[in-house]
Amino acid sequence: MTYEEAKTALAAIGEEQLLSRFDTLSCDGQKALLRQIEETDFSCLPLFAARGRAAGRGAIAPIPAMQLPEIEAHAEEFREQGLSSLRSGACAAVLLAGGMGTRLGCSGPKGVVDIGLTHPVYIFQRLFESIAENAQAAGRPFHFFIMTSEKNDEETRGFLRKHRFFGYPEEYVHFFRQEMAPAVGEDGHVLLEAPGRIATSPNGNGGWFVSLLKAGFDRILQDEQISWLNVFSVDNVLQKICDPVFLGAVISSGCASGSKVIRKANRDERVGVMCLEDGKPSVIEYYEMSEELLDAKDAQGDPAYNFGVILNYLFRIPDLRKIADSSLPVHFAHKAVPCIDGEGKPIRPEEPNGWKLEYFILDMVKQLPGCLPFEVVREKEFAPIKAKEGADSIDTARALLVKNGYRL
Repeated sequence: MTYEEAKTALAAIGEEQLLSRFDTLSCDGQKALLRQIEETDFSCLPLFAARGRAAGRGAIAPIPAMQLPEIEAHAEEFREQGLSSLRSGACAAVLLAGGMGTRLGCSGPKGVVDIGLTHPVYIFQRLFESIAENAQAAGRPFHFFIMTSEKNDEETRGFLRKHRFFGYPEEYVHFFRQEMAPAVGEDGHVLLEAPGRIATSPNGNGGWFVSLLKAGFDRILQDEQISWLNVFSVDNVLQKICDPVFLGAVISSGCASGSKVIRKANRDERVGVMCLEDGKPSVIEYYEMSEELLDAKDAQGDPAYNFGVILNYLFRIPDLRKIADSSLPVHFAHKAVPCIDGEGKPIRPEEPNGWKLEYFILDMVKQLPGCLPFEVVREKEFAPIKAKEGADSIDTARALLVKNGYRL
């Protein structure tokens, strides 16, 4: 992108101020800013003015989940259907791995954190082992797309190449970067983090499919006739990826998506739960749950909203394409955003001074025709690592891995 092209593009959206200090930058600085302008997604800016008029949640009702007894009764049937899909190459995996391991005491990507005790065991390693297990069961590898971020892309690629993708065929592993969304000030205009850099943040876990398409991987999806994508987060070291039983159950259901869910450990566990919203499958976050919803019971006397999501979804690609060009709801978070003032001086606010923009994967679930909540045993498939100590930490994940027979 040239300066004139950038100026024209920014003028069209009223953000010419992003070039206000262009002449003060070095040649490399100017190139970097132009490249960032070209790569940043500004499409959500027109929605900023409507943030205060966003509609509240619709009518919430329970959604039936496919529970363990039913799954066990049909496990062989589901497994064979899922393996058939894997053998034909119709399913691929997508890892959302844009995060950093800061909370775990690591300055690099979260996936490089070593959770071993007597020998190295990396978070990425556990995920590749899970993928390899089901690839072996299917008798062939399947495509594996890894979404990185601006902050960890180079290190993630280097780490996995150094470890030779933990034995998985390199030709089936593909990297793409999550798009960045601009942060805006109270006046609705995009902020500069530095004279030659726009203040941006990752555009949320709902932007993964558009980012994958923009990276050029639609060619692989079409050429390989891939029709299902298993999307999952980086921090759960017990999850099963491209699980044939899950895949077969969702295909059999006729739903456009499926979500692995666990029974809540207690009434107030801080997990989003599956529900119906205005008659459509959706996810309601724990902080949106009223006392009435928390205390609601089903016909058997069990909690009506009892199945928490673990960010392991299966999506049917033809249906994803239908919503790829439509705008998902944009969520605006009021945050303290480091920036510069009109004179180029740095501002490090302690209070919120701007807004970060995100898309959520739960909104993808709501826009698709049907989602199957699929229960898994939490002690066998849910060991998230979100902190260095305490709940959902390296220690709790280690304990669950050992309980499941994994040597650390």
